[in-house]
Amino acid sequence: MNLQKMFEMQKVLDDRIIKEKGLEGQDLLPNLILALQVELAECANEWRGFKHWSNNQKPRTKVSTNVGANPENAAFFRCENHYCGENLNKDDFKHLLDPDYEICPVCNVGDVTAFRDKNPLLEEYVDCLHFILSIGNKLGLNSKKTISSIHLSYLSSTIGFNTERLFSSLMSTAYRLQVMNGKEEQFLDLCVSFFILGERLGFKWEQIEAAYMDKNAVNHQRQQEGY
Repeated sequence: MNLQKMFEMQKVLDDRIIKEKGLEGQDLLPNLILALQVELAECANEWRGFKHWSNNQKPRTKVSTNVGANPENAAFFRCENHYCGENLNKDDFKHLLDPDYEICPVCNVGDVTAFRDKNPLLEEYVDCLHFILSIGNKLGLNSKKTISSIHLSYLSSTIGFNTERLFSSLMSTAYRLQVMNGKEEQFLDLCVSFFILGERLGFKWEQIEAAYMDKNAVNHQRQQEGY
């Protein structure tokens, strides 16, 4: 995985957001840390392995956004626009809604072009990666030396945490990155644990990089459209 390239691509996106939103001179690190923690929680929610109270602990790795002109044939769609509670009582769509998953097949009704397979778990993982790259850029921890250290530490890592603890550890490491000294060490730990998490979730380096490129393009498009 070409981390150097992704750091550079993320900086272009972040600089654009800062300029277009008028955020110059603001300390955005607390926002980035909290955003990463939120995305880690969303990623865990798609993984589902910690939900001992549920009979469905299978990771969400494939859904379809096919909701076109015939919603009767629609597959589940994860709404990214709003909470779906307002749609739960719509008789025409109630049978399509999974009560344990915020899904809104209503949003794209009429868009007959909306059909592609999605991997919600991978998408949430890559959203985390965006904020990790942003944090690295913000702290100046994006040099070739740092990237080399990340790779070497990952290859030699012996983290024995199960996946549940790995998610929790990542959230704690993100917090320590904000409040403690030794930010380079904390960032290194964050990156290594994060890539180990990707391995635990079954992702390949090439798969992660390709998904990042796709989402980076989407984020630029969102800025263009006034997101």
